[in-house]
Amino acid sequence: MPQLIHYMLDPFSRRIRLMLGELGIEAEVIEEKPWDNPDELLLLNPAGTLPIFIEDDQTVIPGVEALADYLEETRGGSADGQRGRTLLGNTPAQRAETRRLVAWFDVKFHREVSRLILTEKVERRLAPPGKGGGPTNMNAVRAALHNIRAHLDYIGTLAEHRNWLAGDDLTQADLAAAAHLSCLDYLGDVPWGVSASAKAWYQRIKSRPSFRPLLADHIRGMPPPRIYADLDF
Repeated sequence: MPQLIHYMLDPFSRRIRLMLGELGIEAEVIEEKPWDNPDELLLLNPAGTLPIFIEDDQTVIPGVEALADYLEETRGGSADGQRGRTLLGNTPAQRAETRRLVAWFDVKFHREVSRLILTEKVERRLAPPGKGGGPTNMNAVRAALHNIRAHLDYIGTLAEHRNWLAGDDLTQADLAAAAHLSCLDYLGDVPWGVSASAKAWYQRIKSRPSFRPLLADHIRGMPPPRIYADLDF
């Protein structure tokens, strides 16, 4: 069975976990704390980042973008839609829009929101001194909580005009957005009242079978709020 090395509150790992679920891929999940960077992890990925996927033949695919493309090419749909299910889209325009939105969440949203909150509220608390641990910078957290509101408005606008964020079908764009938001939702830091449309979209994706393993996540000493696993929050 393939292995996925991940961390529960890493949004990039969560996107791949959602993708595995949507494509029906079974894998053994192995948790690593990203701030530890053990020698074994660095041998698999010199960048020291997660997720990392190891095939049965020991082929190693590190990094979210490389891994998402790999799974699409090996388990998902081909460009003509004749082989399996695609999470990118069936036309060049659809795939371009999916990739645009994936970059929005993995780059812009991460820089402006999720990286700030996860660094300050998770890494600072759980990592040892010298590896990221230390007092929380509440100014960074407040900036992220301010920034998230515009992103929720944008998600709501997309959801009001499309069936899913990138178009008619669920794609990696939805998985990327949900992965980042679910990490923050675990911490109770998503102001869902900002956009009813964004909340309704999240309720839909949260109800999918691929989301169940994420809702079962529980970090020792840092339990989620009750609504985290509530499908009708």
